[in-house]
Amino acid sequence: MAKPFHFPLQKVLDYREQLEDRARLALAKAHKAHEQQRGVVEDLKERLTRHQRRGAGQDADANDIWLWQQYKQALEQDLSSAQGRLSKLALNLQKCRREAVQASKDRKLLDKLKQQQAARHRDEEQRKEEKENDEMAALRFRHKDF
Repeated sequence: MAKPFHFPLQKVLDYREQLEDRARLALAKAHKAHEQQRGVVEDLKERLTRHQRRGAGQDADANDIWLWQQYKQALEQDLSSAQGRLSKLALNLQKCRREAVQASKDRKLLDKLKQQQAARHRDEEQRKEEKENDEMAALRFRHKDF
C-alpha cells in the first residue's frame, strides 16, 4: 500500500500563500488609491483651467479681482498638495507591486519544490510497488517449481 505524500514545508507554503494574498490585496488598494488621487488631480487641473479662462471679468472691481486671485491661489495650492500626494501614492504603488511580485516568486519557488518532491515520492512508491510485484511473482514461480 502506497503511503500518501507529505510535504514537510506545507506550513511554510501555506504562510507564503497568505503573504502573497496580502501583497495582492495591498497592491489592489494602492492601485485604487492612486487612481482616485489621479482623478482628484485631474479635477483640480480642470477647475483651475476653467477659472483662469473665465477671468475676473471686464467690469470687475477690486474686490472681485481680489476674490478671483484668492480662489486661483487656493486652487493652485490644492493642486500642488494633490500632486504631492499622487507622487507618494505612485511610490507606494511601485513598492506594493515589487512586494507582490516577490511574494509570488517566493510562493512559486516552494510550490515547485513541492511538485518535485511529490513526483519523486510518486516514482519511489511506484518502484517499491514494482519491486513487491516482482518479488511476489518470483515467489509464486518458485512455489510452482517445487
